[in-house]
Amino acid sequence: MSFIRNIGEPRDTELGGGTYGFGKGIFYLLSKSGTVLVHSRCRTADGGHETRVIGCTLWRSYVTDESGAARRYTGRHWWGDTSGEVVEPLVGREAEATAQRLGLRPFGPDETGTTVVVIDPDLDELAPPAAAHYLAETIAWHLWPKMISVDAKQPAMRFTVVCDGVEHPVPDPRETRPLNMFVAAYESMNSSDGSELHCRKPKQYLGRLGLVKRIMPPLDPTHASRLLDIEDVVHHVCLMRPAELVVTYHAGPKPPSVNQGYAGVFRADEAMDEVYAKAEPPTHDAWNPQSLVRPESTFVQTTFRRIHEALDNLLSLGGGARPGASNIALGAASSLFSGLVGGAWGIGGGTDYSKPGSTATRASKKDDAEDAAPRSVRGRPLSTPAPSAANPSTADGSPGWGGIGKGIESFTDGSGAGTPRRRPRVHYVGEPYYDDRGDDSVLVQEFRLPVPGSQQVRIDLAVTLPGTGGRETDPPIGASMPVLIGWEDDAGRLYSSEPCVIEGSESVWKALVRPAPDTMTEIGIKVEAVKAS
Repeated sequence: MSFIRNIGEPRDTELGGGTYGFGKGIFYLLSKSGTVLVHSRCRTADGGHETRVIGCTLWRSYVTDESGAARRYTGRHWWGDTSGEVVEPLVGREAEATAQRLGLRPFGPDETGTTVVVIDPDLDELAPPAAAHYLAETIAWHLWPKMISVDAKQPAMRFTVVCDGVEHPVPDPRETRPLNMFVAAYESMNSSDGSELHCRKPKQYLGRLGLVKRIMPPLDPTHASRLLDIEDVVHHVCLMRPAELVVTYHAGPKPPSVNQGYAGVFRADEAMDEVYAKAEPPTHDAWNPQSLVRPESTFVQTTFRRIHEALDNLLSLGGGARPGASNIALGAASSLFSGLVGGAWGIGGGTDYSKPGSTATRASKKDDAEDAAPRSVRGRPLSTPAPSAANPSTADGSPGWGGIGKGIESFTDGSGAGTPRRRPRVHYVGEPYYDDRGDDSVLVQEFRLPVPGSQQVRIDLAVTLPGTGGRETDPPIGASMPVLIGWEDDAGRLYSSEPCVIEGSESVWKALVRPAPDTMTEIGIKVEAVKAS
């Protein structure tokens, strides 16, 4: 009765997803003729099972001439058992035989459920396989809270999409960017890291919020994500009611870089479910405070205000200053403002707190036997020191560390034999880029060692100080530094040793680095010939 007969009825399930009962209308709207078949199997009161089949149309009303008089029809039609005053579904063996003739998949002996068949669907000019792929993806975007396991429990729902016998996998939210960020925000919301949102006047607890911020590669938008206005970067908070169905992805302020994103999840408190439900249109895809009266409209407006306050804090956009509090050098404040510099990352200048007001930067350490040509995340090689006595690899021809920009020349192997050898060097392949490795986003620098022979490589990592040209190799107190994860060969094998011995060839290797948050990372790769034993 609820699914077939009653259109526009209020929900009868506490904390249920539906509110007005119009959601079922999408089946009819999707059909070019407004027609669906409903095939179901249910349990009966005596412990048995019953199969039912009925056809339904919800279409335009019309007027026809019957016996010389105009008669108006509502546009609603049913196909089934017409022996009574109203059309009833076919039941039992008759229903099973009809379902078989219609080509519907039969239910198992103890199986229950419902099949809804949309006749002649409007696929928006998509080919059936493309429509199936879109359906699988949009299921994940709108129903991911039902797809994840919580507290070691099985997911609440399972989904499969099949087109002409070919399965189109529904993306796993935990393994799919950027849905994995929303899953992380959901788990943060449910943990001690989550925060409670309150309205102060009138006092009311609204719900819980979880936020995560990550360094991440730019997104490749899909058809499903574009329809949600999620394009190149994630800067959204997923709104949901206690039923944990996605209402919408509320856009917050954009991060300063496409390589940084954040995701959030807000779940309304059960006591507030009716308020947020009344704020939704029949499509259940927004919260509109203007459709409410006070104080309910105030609660919804305050929800958005509290979310944006939390986002400002996450991006370090808020804050204030106290009179007389400017005794600290501006280098300390730059860690907060570095995120406002478009396209650059940085934790700011190092500050010597023993000298209030000082703006001097610390010189970064350099090994006398090293010659690095570090590259920033933008891939620009920095200047290389000129040959000197302090840099033996470029001054006297002895074996040393080589970096980008060095030529190939002859040099002795250090044994005194004077055997000419080609000096090892690093050939960077392209610019550094961000990529995913499991739950982490890492900075990747591809390179080759074109000179044959065994060679040792090691990483030289630093943080660039914006506007100074300086390099920070020792982090300020409380700050983090980039970390080498390992060296990945062209077969995808990861080696975590530092330094790492590699045979020179034309094979492309990858240096995987975990960058420090909110910084601009320099990557330098150094190479040294392995001395023959």
